[in-house]
Amino acid sequence: MKRNVILDTGPLVALIDRADHHHDWSVSEWDDIQPPMLTCESVISEACFLLDQIQGSGPVFEMLSRNTIEVAFRLQDHLKLLRTLIRKYANLPMSVADACLVRMAEQIPNSSVFTLDSDFKLYRKHGRQVIPLICPGLR
Repeated sequence: MKRNVILDTGPLVALIDRADHHHDWSVSEWDDIQPPMLTCESVISEACFLLDQIQGSGPVFEMLSRNTIEVAFRLQDHLKLLRTLIRKYANLPMSVADACLVRMAEQIPNSSVFTLDSDFKLYRKHGRQVIPLICPGLR
């Protein structure tokens, strides 16, 4: 059965930025994943912002063009649920991108979130279900 992978900002930036502390781990994990990786526009925006400060966001757009990454979420369709998640996890706090990824995990069967963010160990889909993760230290 195909595993659907939901991509967060951290592994995307780490893959592209060779100086990133998690670059080798991200490359290794990336090699084991069958594209496309699914994500949201908030993750693309965060990654481009971070990469523009280092080397530029061209590689992100190249991955989108090659369908290695696919934007598979429309924020407008989930506003009420996203607000609820952000309020629930206000103590962390939860970003819009994180809320979108949690919502994607609720909607996409057999999915795991590919992340460096330890907050995903605390987030729950459908209120109580652990979100399967691809995250350093979990293997």
